[in-house]
Amino acid sequence: MISIKNKDEINLMAEAGRIVKDTLFLLEENIAPGISTIELDAIAEKYIISQGAEPGFKGLYGYPSTICISIEDEVVHGLPGETKLEEGQIVGIDVGSIYKGFYGDHAKSFPVGCISDEKKKLLKITNECLMKGIKKACSGNRVGDIGNVIQNYAEDNGYGVVRELVGHGIGAKLHEEPQIPNYGLTGTGPLIEEGMCFAIEPMINMGSKDVYTKKDGWTICTKDGKPSAHFEHTIVVTDNGPEILTI
Repeated sequence: MISIKNKDEINLMAEAGRIVKDTLFLLEENIAPGISTIELDAIAEKYIISQGAEPGFKGLYGYPSTICISIEDEVVHGLPGETKLEEGQIVGIDVGSIYKGFYGDHAKSFPVGCISDEKKKLLKITNECLMKGIKKACSGNRVGDIGNVIQNYAEDNGYGVVRELVGHGIGAKLHEEPQIPNYGLTGTGPLIEEGMCFAIEPMINMGSKDVYTKKDGWTICTKDGKPSAHFEHTIVVTDNGPEILTI
């Protein structure tokens, strides 16, 4: 069942969204060669708590950390640790918050210092995939319309679209119905209605779409070892179209 949020619930989600937006801005200021991923995790957790919220991921499904941090060929769900960022890498950071019982969910991929033109293009196209997908989240459209525009734009640029992981409804739970694949056919899937809230999150690979899970049981990587990028916003469907709650 897909829940319809009322105005008060949307306002709480907007504050949760503001917190994760500002968390990623703060992390961006600290991303540099030599910083460890566990240091970034600590910065995020301290900030989220300072805002009267709780880390949205920590403890959920047994996940041990505040952020998911994924480097280069790691697609999503990378675990913070002693690994230090290196010049020329790209790093995806996914963060969630819970504010008065409602979730915000937001992800961006960042350059570490100077990166190659190939990686710059991957970040640009993945972010554009997200924005194109969001534009399709309008009342009267269907969920397949979102995935279709993301898939076509990514594949037209020669990239692989991950199938095993998808966006999702969001609200009092991090993962609600419906699932929001980053691929699909127009005119298919659940009908989109005003008051629905989604986390739309393209995961786009420089090479093939194929992925595998590391032995840690969390980190998803590209099978061909090529870089992957991840961008995500939480949105609400309004009578004027989609409104981003994490921008």
